[in-house]
Amino acid sequence: MYIYKNHQWPKFFWKVEVVLNNLAEVKKAQGYLLGKMEQLGFDLPSELEILTDTVIKSSEIEGVSLNLDQVRSSVARKLGIEISVPSDRHVDGAVDIILDAINNYEKEITSERIFSWHHALFPTGYSGLYKIDVGQFRSDSNGPMRVVSGRIGREKVHYEAPPATLLHNEFSKFLDYANNSADDNLIKAAVVHLWFLILHPLDDGNGRIARALTEIFLKRSDQSRFRFYSMAAQIMKCRRQYYEIVEATQKGSLDITNWLVWFLDTLQAAISNSTELTQNTEKIAAFWLKNANISFNDRQRKIISMLLNDFRGNLTSGKWAKICKCSQDTASRDINDLIEKNILEKSGRGRSTHYLLREF
Repeated sequence: MYIYKNHQWPKFFWKVEVVLNNLAEVKKAQGYLLGKMEQLGFDLPSELEILTDTVIKSSEIEGVSLNLDQVRSSVARKLGIEISVPSDRHVDGAVDIILDAINNYEKEITSERIFSWHHALFPTGYSGLYKIDVGQFRSDSNGPMRVVSGRIGREKVHYEAPPATLLHNEFSKFLDYANNSADDNLIKAAVVHLWFLILHPLDDGNGRIARALTEIFLKRSDQSRFRFYSMAAQIMKCRRQYYEIVEATQKGSLDITNWLVWFLDTLQAAISNSTELTQNTEKIAAFWLKNANISFNDRQRKIISMLLNDFRGNLTSGKWAKICKCSQDTASRDINDLIEKNILEKSGRGRSTHYLLREF
């Protein structure tokens, strides 16, 4: 029996003592990370990579591949960072819904807002080769909304969503909880995520929008202007488990303890896996502290920041001139100045000449 057919639907419940233990551990890890990052400082290039990863992985969970460079460029433009790679409407739409969730996390969640996200995800009105209803509830005109796998003729039905005729009423209950419940924001992140997947109110993109809704409540819990971890990236790492726990919960009772525990454990893993980012931020902070008395011009600061944040390829004078939009002579003067200050060192010869950040 599907969960929404339970007599008391949608009165979810859980074993409080079990969930609270997990919640306390996540809060502890969350507080430690936020405190560490706020102390060290956090820059736009670091957030750029976190947000790019979130957009990419949220789509990959559904088997949708987005161009990495286009996503990074789209996120960068919206953060005010100049990156010249163009991006198409589908990429911009996927980026827009994540940034709207994160930047406007205090705004009310409404049908209209979610429909606007749906329009952003499917700007042409097509999902692949198939025309879909965009910016409105599904109609079930082609039959019940089902989650299936397998070849045509041998499909396995994993889940069948509530009939479309019930969606207006069901969605009102969903929005009331999302906007008015007094539950902790991390609990709400998990419940809203699951509830949206249960309703499956749209023709396509339900998973991506469920994860965007999750970002709203994670941001409300963090209360930080930056994103330090990616829940979507962590879900992607355990995608099979994700689908299994969602399916099991959709077919179970209104006791969603197992789902909440899985969600909180996955969130804690996402926070823990940000250790590498924390270490990189510490490295960046150490560099600027060590060189606090050295003067740098804006071009030099820009390139050094890029080198500290996973610069792609080798740094040449030609790349310097292109990135900083300056002449080759200016680029060479900037580089030689940094060599004299023991910030950069020359490597290679002739056409292979490039420059490295000195160990510090």
